[in-house]
Amino acid sequence: MAGQAVCSETGGGGTQQQWHWNVASTASVCGEQAALKGAELIREAITAKGACNIILATGASQLEVLACLVKSVAIDWTKVTCFHLDEYIGLSAEHPASFVGYLQERFVAKLPQPPAAFHTINGMADPERTCKQLGSLIKEHPIDVAFIGIGENGHLAFNDPPADFETTEPYITVTLAESCRKQQLGEGWFAALDDVPDKAITMTIHQILLSRQLIVTVPEKRKQDAVTMTLAGPVHPDVPATILHQHEHCHLFLDRHSAPVSLCAT
Repeated sequence: MAGQAVCSETGGGGTQQQWHWNVASTASVCGEQAALKGAELIREAITAKGACNIILATGASQLEVLACLVKSVAIDWTKVTCFHLDEYIGLSAEHPASFVGYLQERFVAKLPQPPAAFHTINGMADPERTCKQLGSLIKEHPIDVAFIGIGENGHLAFNDPPADFETTEPYITVTLAESCRKQQLGEGWFAALDDVPDKAITMTIHQILLSRQLIVTVPEKRKQDAVTMTLAGPVHPDVPATILHQHEHCHLFLDRHSAPVSLCAT
């Protein structure tokens, strides 16, 4: 079952918000559709200004997205600068659960051309210094397209509930909620809960919302409650993804398992 609907609603600031959603038959198709839309937006940015800045996400929800995105031969990747959302503190890029390693293996190494730059989060470096360095870099590269997901507990990146909606810093250090750590364990990235780090560097909610376009990919039944709460609102730190109601260009890609029943009926 696949379908698409566009919903207009008024955000808390009084601006008209556009929700674009697509419900695919499978998680694989969901990821492919998200990648195709993202690739279109990347090409548009390059055509308009000669370059594009993107944010990449990781985890199970992004596997199909990245697998399809790297096949986009119409993109001149030498004009694309990449950032990513988060990384565990104390985990090297060689660790199987490292998000830097994940992206090097599944994205950078498979591109037909190297990107203009890939600004990684070094989990082994001093966290405060890393946040400042990346913060300076991303301020110099306004984001055109952000590929993100929504966690089982409603988090965006590693902004677990209750998320900080107030900070304007681009990156911060956080303590991971147990629900978040259990998700990482459940997805198979770690052998035991005690192996999952409890500290991380994450891009902030504020910085994510500065992106011109958001590609939000959320497949699988285990995410249905989070999607339902996100779409229902209201905007609240206890469900961090509800902040997406305040973004003007949010493209939500679901499969028939993650989509709320009410959405599938539209």
